[in-house]
Amino acid sequence: MSQKPTILICDDEEGIRESFSLILKDKYDLVFANCGEDCIKILKENNNINLILMDIKMPKRNGIEITREIKRLKPNIKVIVVTGYESAEIAKEATEAGADAYITKPFESKDIITKISMYL
Repeated sequence: MSQKPTILICDDEEGIRESFSLILKDKYDLVFANCGEDCIKILKENNNINLILMDIKMPKRNGIEITREIKRLKPNIKVIVVTGYESAEIAKEATEAGADAYITKPFESKDIITKISMYL
């Protein structure tokens, strides 16, 4: 029996985490973090993470900073940045930090599934 890929979802908004859960729970194992510090802690403790969905705007440390740290710790993990602010500047900053892709909120289920399937 094959194991489902594991996605770490890091977002400070419970509603967004729940939306991702509804969309992804049948195809993937999901782990949740509500801040960047929890995301890094989970990543250090769990070697089964295959992909991270990372919110940009969070309290304390933003998703760009956390993405940089993720890529330093585990350069091969794919990071898809999720943000409510669509701009070329944010996309460029996320890419320079090591993000593999970019999704804007609000998102469509099919767009999330398509984007994730490109990396898993």
